[in-house]
Amino acid sequence: MTPRHSRFTCQRRSAWLPVLLALAFLSGCGDRGAAPGAAPGGAPAGGGMPPPPPVGVITVQPQVVALQSELPGRVEPVRVAQVRARVNGVVLKRQFVEGSEVRAGQPLFLVDPAPYQAALDAASAQLARAQAQLAQAKATADRYQPLAEAKAISQQDYVVARATQAAAEADAAAGRAAVQSARINLGYTQVTAPIAGRVGRALVTEGALVSAAEATQLALIQQTRTVYVNFTQSSAEVLRLRRAVAANQLRQAGGDVTRVRVVLEDGSELPQAGRLLFSDLSVDGSSGQVTLRAEVPNADGLLLPGQYVRVRLSQAELPAGILVPQQAVTRSAQGDTVLVVGEGNKPMPRPVQVSSAQGGQWVVTSGLQAGERVVVDGFQKMFVPGAPVTPVPWAPPGAAPAGSAPALPASAASAPR
Repeated sequence: MTPRHSRFTCQRRSAWLPVLLALAFLSGCGDRGAAPGAAPGGAPAGGGMPPPPPVGVITVQPQVVALQSELPGRVEPVRVAQVRARVNGVVLKRQFVEGSEVRAGQPLFLVDPAPYQAALDAASAQLARAQAQLAQAKATADRYQPLAEAKAISQQDYVVARATQAAAEADAAAGRAAVQSARINLGYTQVTAPIAGRVGRALVTEGALVSAAEATQLALIQQTRTVYVNFTQSSAEVLRLRRAVAANQLRQAGGDVTRVRVVLEDGSELPQAGRLLFSDLSVDGSSGQVTLRAEVPNADGLLLPGQYVRVRLSQAELPAGILVPQQAVTRSAQGDTVLVVGEGNKPMPRPVQVSSAQGGQWVVTSGLQAGERVVVDGFQKMFVPGAPVTPVPWAPPGAAPAGSAPALPASAASAPR
C-alpha cells in the first residue's frame, strides 16, 4: 500500500468516528427508557399471547316470524271502459283533455247530430199524424156506440169503427216508439264517459268517420285510484303451506285479512299495504300456477295498468322462529352453519336449518336455543380456530348499539396512535 493511499484511509475513518459515537449514545438512552424485563421490539414480557379479539354477537330468542313470499304480478285497473261509437257519423269535436280525470257522464266527443235531429223531427211528425187519426177514429166510434144500441145503424158499422180506433191507437204507439228511438240516437251523438276515471289519449280526431256497426273505439277510461294486482304462486308451494298449517307446524297469518306489500321495479316498496282478495280455485294446466288477486290503494298513481311488480305477503307464521343476520350464516354444500360463543367465550361451529329469508335475515327453524350467542361480525379477527374471543353486542349498520360501547383492553388503550 502506498503512503498516499494509507493516509486517505485514515482520514475516512476519522470522519465516521463522531457519527458512530452519537449512535452509541442514543442507543444507550433508549435502553435506559425501556421498561424492566420488556422484550425487544415492544413485545409483551415473556412472549405472552395478545388479548382475545372482540367480535360482534347477538343473543337469539325465539319469536313469532311471518313467513313472507315474494311473487311476480301485474297491475290491473279496478274498472275499465272502452268508449265506442254507437251511431254512424263524423266526429265534430273532442271535448276532454287527454290524460285527465273525467267524471261519469262527462261529454267526450260530439258526432255530427244533424241527420239524427232530422230523423227525430220526422218521427215526431209521424206521431202527430197518428195521434190525429186516433182522435178522429175515437170520435167516430164514440158516436156510433149509442146508435148501435138503438139499432139505428148496423152492428157491422159499429165494429168497423171500433177496429179503426184500435188501429189508430197502434199507429200512435208506434209513432211514440219511433220518436223515442230517434231521440236516443240523437243522444248517442254526444259521447259521454260511462265511468269516472282517467282517460287516455283520443283514438280518433275531428273529422274522423265512426261507425256503430264496427263499434269504433274512441278512447279508454281506467279507474286507478285503487288497482288490482294479479300474481301467481306454484301449486306445490300452496300445498306445502296448507299441509304445514294442518300439521300445526305453521299457523295461518293475518286472520281474515292477509296484508300484501307491493315492490316496484326499482326495488322500492309501496308505502300503502293492500289486502288479498281471493285465491283462484283452479290451477293453470300449462304453468302449474295458482292465480291470486290483491286490492291495493293507488291514490298517488305510482302503479300503472300493465306494470310488472312483485308482491310480498305472509301466508303463514312460524310460532317460534329465530332470526339471524344473513352474514352470520355460512352456506355450503354440506349445510348451513353458524358460530356460537360457548363456554370460555370460545366460538364453535353449529349446524342449523334455514327455511327462508326475511328482510336481510335468515329464518332458523332448528339448531339454536334461546339465549345462545351467535357471531355476526369480526370473523377476520379470529386467526386461531377455537381460541377465546371477547363478545361485543352487535348492532346493524346505521343503528346505535344497545348500551354503552365496551371498554377497550388496557394494552389497546395505552397503545400509541
